[in-house]
Amino acid sequence: MTDLSRRQLLAGAAAVGAATALTSFGMPAARAAVPPVGAQAPGFYRYKVGDYAGIESKVTKYDWGKEVAPGITSIATPGHTPGHTSFAVASGNSKILVQSDVTNIPEFFLRNPDWHVVFDVDPDLAQSTRHKFYDMAAAEKATVVGFHFTFPSIGHVEKDGNGYRLIPAAWNPVI
Repeated sequence: MTDLSRRQLLAGAAAVGAATALTSFGMPAARAAVPPVGAQAPGFYRYKVGDYAGIESKVTKYDWGKEVAPGITSIATPGHTPGHTSFAVASGNSKILVQSDVTNIPEFFLRNPDWHVVFDVDPDLAQSTRHKFYDMAAAEKATVVGFHFTFPSIGHVEKDGNGYRLIPAAWNPVI
């Protein structure tokens, strides 16, 4: 997405973002204080820093562990990026965890949470976050949605030795 199309898209939108993410990537005063991503992916960080350029005053910040909208609570999952956030979405007695980028390729990093990937800004923190998040998901037997999970991208996580495994939700193409 070009800078012009991003600004046009967001011109009338209400935007919210994790305070830590905005401090890390978007707010001009803080950019110099954030350590750059490793030499393995130098363009990634520069791309992210531009996400909030020009719209800083329109973005409402929220803190981790707080409800950001009715039934949606933010969960601190840093490591992939300094402000990486996941969400618990609840309605009645039902809850689903939207894990965003806690793991990139679940076939590798869910099974091997101690492995590191080039796109994690802080690999050691990402590793710790994977354990914390998936220990919680497994203990709660929570439904988890993963951006990078294979179809159907939803299921339950179980502890499996030193790692975890995804038990995909049953899929039926008939409505």
